[in-house]
Amino acid sequence: MIISNLVGGLGNQMFQYAAGRSLSLRLKLPLFLDINDLTNYKLHHGYQLNHIFHGQFDIANKSLLAEVLGFQNNFALKRILKYDSLKFLRSRHYVTEPFFKYTDISDDISQKAYIYGYWQSEKYFKEHATIIRDDFRFKSELDEINSKISQLIFSVNAISIHIRRGDYISSKSTNALLGICPLDYYDAAIKKISSKVSRPHFFIFSDDAEWVKKNFKINHEHYFINHNHGADSFNDMRLMSMCKHHIIANSTFSWWGAWLNSHKDKIVIAPKKWFKKPVDTKDLIPQTWLTV
Repeated sequence: MIISNLVGGLGNQMFQYAAGRSLSLRLKLPLFLDINDLTNYKLHHGYQLNHIFHGQFDIANKSLLAEVLGFQNNFALKRILKYDSLKFLRSRHYVTEPFFKYTDISDDISQKAYIYGYWQSEKYFKEHATIIRDDFRFKSELDEINSKISQLIFSVNAISIHIRRGDYISSKSTNALLGICPLDYYDAAIKKISSKVSRPHFFIFSDDAEWVKKNFKINHEHYFINHNHGADSFNDMRLMSMCKHHIIANSTFSWWGAWLNSHKDKIVIAPKKWFKKPVDTKDLIPQTWLTV
């Protein structure tokens, strides 16, 4: 069996599930999810996958976790043992992400494994992309306002823009790691995509709509989407995925909004600088996407 540890917001949970799902398909092993690290996770909305998507998301119970991890099935121990300096203490069934770049971990797994990491690359699941897209079909019906917006999106050359602020500013640790995309990035991305798309209509998604309306200038037809809040914020990702093209933030949320758009001719623009510190992100951004 494969047990994938889940932590973080919706975008991170999707990467962690997708990597585990693809690995389980390749090795013909069942997949279970460890959601214990989300129990007291206050930054976002807790565990979300089975509330939002159609896939089958089986949760690992205590006995399954004990079977794979043994004495290492402990919140503090799992966190400590992820560090390379302590890898000699890890069970061979405890497989961690060795670095941010893609690495094939399938050779490290026989019949059972607990995988711990973020796995932020399409390369971890590209071979099973069709299945992953099916798993990530949205469950609920659109409400009236989102349905009207979706109709507008489908009627024009819709381009989503995601401006992530929120916890990227309020959380010191997140700000130190990621920071926010500057307005210069969006100006350059809009200029580039407008040269490739006729009569573009921009749909602007943000968790800080008032700041965006005051500071974000755009000389094209555009709409601010700012009504999906709290547990309903996933609908922003859903609406993003309906757009023809995308300008994403340094955010896994809008990364997935763009990836879930299955059109082969889509244009996706992502920031060259995803992190504040130098990190090789060549495996994070799919080869067909553009960077600015």
